Amino acid sequence: MKILVTGSAGFVGFHLVEKLVKLKDYEIIGIDNINDYYDINLKYARLEQSGIVGADIQEGKPVQSMKYPNYIFYRTDISEYDALIELFSKYSFDVVINMAAQAGVRYSIENPHAYIQSNIVGFTNILECCRHFGIKHLVYASSSSVYGVSNKIPFSEDDNTNYPVSIYAATKKSDELLAHSYSHLFNLPTTGVRLFTVYGPWGRPDMAPMLFAEAITADRPIRVFNNGEMSRDFTYVGDIVEGIVNIIGQAPGNDAEHPYYQLFNIGNSRPVELMQFISTLEKAIGREANIEMLPMQPGDVPVTYADTGKLERCIQYKPKTTIEDGIAAFIDWFKHWKT
Repeated sequence: MKILVTGSAGFVGFHLVEKLVKLKDYEIIGIDNINDYYDINLKYARLEQSGIVGADIQEGKPVQSMKYPNYIFYRTDISEYDALIELFSKYSFDVVINMAAQAGVRYSIENPHAYIQSNIVGFTNILECCRHFGIKHLVYASSSSVYGVSNKIPFSEDDNTNYPVSIYAATKKSDELLAHSYSHLFNLPTTGVRLFTVYGPWGRPDMAPMLFAEAITADRPIRVFNNGEMSRDFTYVGDIVEGIVNIIGQAPGNDAEHPYYQLFNIGNSRPVELMQFISTLEKAIGREANIEMLPMQPGDVPVTYADTGKLERCIQYKPKTTIEDGIAAFIDWFKHWKT
């Protein structure tokens, strides 16, 4: 089976490749534009971990992994349609997993055009390629952000998501609507996965775990919004990847009303209070945090909480890593990364 993984130098995409290349009979093609939204050295380090040598990377040229014979990487941007057409023509993919996106809630307020280009234009390019090249299953990353400020807890896939409170969330909701249209019009099997606050080794430096860990170890204050009155459904990256891998082979087909389209929450389904999360970090690092309390930021939400009943019923999978075990694994990696 040939699988295209977009965003393969990114946090979740990297871990997904690392999982898939170790499974039997999978040939993985990874692509990423390696943009500078955050430190590209982390992206190159992830690629190197997968056997992709940075010095060999050139725009649009294949790089064979030195570690995995069934993994090839391209530096390619999904917003470049002609480059995607060339790639789809060459490899005859069976499955496409779209993890490529411009991430970050707060940055979307400052630079909305980056989100439209990657998350809307780029995703439409992916859909068009999947349509014209007969892809058997498109799996794509959505986000818990689509739920906005909801008074209904936990968040279910059937909830109203018509009122996103950030531009990032609006683009992710748009992706779900575009996928539904392509599924309906062209019988393209699509599965969207709404990911809930992913954390773990090799994580993004703009997210709370890395920001807090760096500040605590450097004895700098950490910025805690909404005066700490927030909770998140922190989900370990290994659990996210396991869920996606289980979904790959189960394309839509059980819903009479939407036979080619489905959505799943992937979350730990055990929200953690922000102050408890900080306390867990402090214990793992062995130092106390210097906390600076701040008001809620625009585009943020006070709570996320995944109802994973549908995932459990349809895929027979439920994330299970505790916050203590997940943070321990993250800090173990973080200490090595910083040395």
